[in-house]
Amino acid sequence: MRKGRLFRIAVMAGSMVLGFSPRILAEGALSTKVLEEQVEALTRKVQLLEKRLEQQAQQSAPAKALEPPPSGAVEALDQKVRVLERRYEIDQETAAAKAKDAPIVGAGKDGFSLRSADGNFQLRVRGYVQADGRFLVDDRKRLGTDTFIMRRVRPIIEGTVYKYFDYRIMPDFGQGNARLFDGYLNARLWPEAQLRVGKYKPPVGLERLQSATDLLFVERGLPTNLVPNRDVGTQLWGDLFDGAASYALGVFNGVPDLGNGDLDNNDAKDFNGRLFAHPFKNTSLAPLQGLGIGLSGTYGRQTGVVSNPNLPAYLTQDQLTFFRYRSDGTTAGTVIAEGEHSRWSPQGYYYWGPFGLLSEYVWSTQGVKRNKVHATLDNRAWQVQLSYVLTGEDSSYRGVSPAHPFDPMTGQWGAFQLAARYGELHVDDDAFPIFADPTKSARRDHSWGIGLNWYLNRNLRFMLNYEESDFTGGDGKNGDRPTEQAILTRFQISY
Repeated sequence: MRKGRLFRIAVMAGSMVLGFSPRILAEGALSTKVLEEQVEALTRKVQLLEKRLEQQAQQSAPAKALEPPPSGAVEALDQKVRVLERRYEIDQETAAAKAKDAPIVGAGKDGFSLRSADGNFQLRVRGYVQADGRFLVDDRKRLGTDTFIMRRVRPIIEGTVYKYFDYRIMPDFGQGNARLFDGYLNARLWPEAQLRVGKYKPPVGLERLQSATDLLFVERGLPTNLVPNRDVGTQLWGDLFDGAASYALGVFNGVPDLGNGDLDNNDAKDFNGRLFAHPFKNTSLAPLQGLGIGLSGTYGRQTGVVSNPNLPAYLTQDQLTFFRYRSDGTTAGTVIAEGEHSRWSPQGYYYWGPFGLLSEYVWSTQGVKRNKVHATLDNRAWQVQLSYVLTGEDSSYRGVSPAHPFDPMTGQWGAFQLAARYGELHVDDDAFPIFADPTKSARRDHSWGIGLNWYLNRNLRFMLNYEESDFTGGDGKNGDRPTEQAILTRFQISY
């Protein structure tokens, strides 16, 4: 009995000290060769001890076999084993605590991320690149240039600090320029009440609020000409009723239609608001769950000067200017913003399975001045977009996710989508001829287009569009600006 117990204790103590101590293994203090030598030495010692015990057992009388072992010998060794076991437990607890606090690194189709174990601190690195082609068909008057262009090159850095505070930084290096498009802090205290401060998209245009990576066409439709692009301000916003409704109320510096502003040139500010609802989102009516309707608007005062009129120019789908206000650098010949500026935009979309529909209307009212002549002009634009995913995936406001990502080795080709749209932009007739030159600026743009989208996977996409615009006015000789026909292409990668 004594022999067996001593043997087990010796083996256990030796093994824990030399072979299984996590501290020795973790610190890497002993090489494999040294460990093997020490184990062999321990084995020899145990064998020697076992031999001596056997000899003592043979020499002892039967009566002495019942005598207790030497006082405290076994207990001392047993205590050492217990100490070693506790040290092992402490090392295990320490390792578990370190693993619990270790940061988590991630990489995938949504970009790269680094976050603390409790999720209170996060860093995400994403971005996208859009390489476009613009080619005019039958451009006899050389209105534009056929060109390849890096339309958008946007790295994105975003994250969270102290659980409730999110941030986003997004510059753009496309088209040979460098400019900050997004830079804001968002206090996410509750889903129903969040505060955003910085530069970002004001809550107005439906297609403008859609990410550039999820657009149905290469370029946004005509109504986007009448809404702000980016502005600096503060906004209270949130989601209500489990996402069935959302709202946004903000105060901004104020920018012209299509404007991207960093500073204000006057003390007046714009008030922006938007209410959007998905009335059937949380119901069992599946065909209506993809219906969204809303209303947005802005109100403020804009003031310009001759050197900075604070007025827009309007673009075709090929990004060519078809309307601009008069400007010759003199007070008498330059139109400036002067007075109230308001916008209203009813908007909505509907998605059901592979089918999608998006529509919006924008009314922009702007006070203008040329020398001593004042006027209030009403410009209007609207569009309707239709889409259908040929491969059967669901269509949505946030794009299409292919069920079978591109992999020619397995016969998978991604998702294919057809698109069509029609839109118009009407400039107020009172703009001519005092505030705009009818021989250079068109009164109307009637535009239609068709497109094919190939989603190789969620990150890679190819787009092919045909756009045609017909104009009223804008040509000094023939009266109407020539019809503009364009083929637009895009290779896009986003992560």
